[in-house]
Amino acid sequence: MSLTPCSDLSAASWLTANDSSWPNLVGFGPAGFAAYARLRFLPDPSYDEQSENDVDGADDAPSETSQLRAVLDTLAGYTRTPDECYFCLWDGWGSSIFGGDGARIVDWQTRKVGLGPPMAPAFPPSVLSGPKVVVPHRAHFLFRGSVTDFGDWGANELWPGQPRTGMPDPAFIWPADHAWCIADDVDPHWAGIGADTEPIDHLLADSPLDVVRADPRASQPAYR
Repeated sequence: MSLTPCSDLSAASWLTANDSSWPNLVGFGPAGFAAYARLRFLPDPSYDEQSENDVDGADDAPSETSQLRAVLDTLAGYTRTPDECYFCLWDGWGSSIFGGDGARIVDWQTRKVGLGPPMAPAFPPSVLSGPKVVVPHRAHFLFRGSVTDFGDWGANELWPGQPRTGMPDPAFIWPADHAWCIADDVDPHWAGIGADTEPIDHLLADSPLDVVRADPRASQPAYR
């Protein structure tokens, strides 16, 4: 099934009412978990002022979406409510969500560049103009569904007959029982995970994933 948009934002109150600092909240979710970790989509920088473009093998790494799905496959076993989870989608993704001009199309015979069909909004006006989960410097649409619905936003086609692919990943994911939280902000090269010690230990031992322990109070590695 697809995720369902929520107009009732009460399930996100533990984010909006949390007293964590902004970097901690968007980086790791609410305070109070027994353990925290970082899922690294790229290795940490190896020198000061390193750019993500200078990371060897970055293009060959598994997609961020597939890595998040693998984390969720593990965390699904550590919640009493795997069928009631919440997903926050950042509203800053522009045309990915709100639609806009079509993609550039090049006629290689004439070398002329044009635009394809306009992209339709991903969601109806009732969603795009509805209430949002607001934390400092960020606003999000809230969706509800099973942990296995991850990635299925139920988004409209780009245009008739063209499925919408490449939707952004959620900025926050958590189950209704608050057993854990994943925070995947747009800026870092990693996603933060808060949970009890056992699920964090499980993720650390899951060798296909690059997961390391983290202290949300400390400064985190960052590319320039």
